[in-house]
Amino acid sequence: METEQAEVTFVGTATTVLRIGGFTLLTDPNFLHRGQRAYLGKGLWSKRSTDPALTVAQLPTLDAVVLSHLHGDHFDRVARRELDRELPIVTTPAAGRKLRRWGFRSTEGLPTWQSHELRREGRTLRLTALPGQHGPGVLDRFLPDVMGTMVDLEHDGVRRFRLYVTGDTLHRPQLAEVPQRFPDVDAMLIHLGGTRIAGILLTMDARQGADLVELVRPKLTVPIHYDDYPVFRSPLRHFVDEARRRGFVRAVRTIARGETVPLTPPA
Repeated sequence: METEQAEVTFVGTATTVLRIGGFTLLTDPNFLHRGQRAYLGKGLWSKRSTDPALTVAQLPTLDAVVLSHLHGDHFDRVARRELDRELPIVTTPAAGRKLRRWGFRSTEGLPTWQSHELRREGRTLRLTALPGQHGPGVLDRFLPDVMGTMVDLEHDGVRRFRLYVTGDTLHRPQLAEVPQRFPDVDAMLIHLGGTRIAGILLTMDARQGADLVELVRPKLTVPIHYDDYPVFRSPLRHFVDEARRRGFVRAVRTIARGETVPLTPPA
């Protein structure tokens, strides 16, 4: 299957700029700077350890924002203040309701497995909400709803590229349905970090991330969301070491803040 141009610019945390077949997306906008605090809900804060590679003013023209969930390290007060209120935002139903109250008029909250489409000149970019679970067991009820997103590019009705953006999910049994419904994933942006609060794991660590790679079997995996806040406890090197141990490290492409890399698999 012929693929079209696809690339990612890493801004920091889970914030990226995706350019796929002529469409440009922003994911999980977090533009706080080093030393500023992100609100995580329930009276919890975390102080950012890094600077974002871009400001809102430096962003390219965007077609949409993809927001996995409404946490302060994924949609912060800078994004709330500076993003265009007419910019389409695709997110969870709960986040969508709050964003509309904040004045973001083109927000669409997608239930799991539902899609939103962007169209231009014979191309369609389909964004499908996928399951996610931010916390273990009953604790998940106290955390924001979270979604992954499958990004499918079609040209004249033929699929040309497929990207899975995991969102802040743990590796849970419901994710087994993702490769069943969406086989042949070209690339995966995987949210890692092993976030722990009060000792409780809230995002995938190296082991869970590697388990998900083995489940989904993308041609390329690009890890993000791994070192921007002190609550991230599983560094990138742990995931790379786990990928090496399991034999898929050649299909992992690391990316530095400010760097742009292709989302096409290595030769």
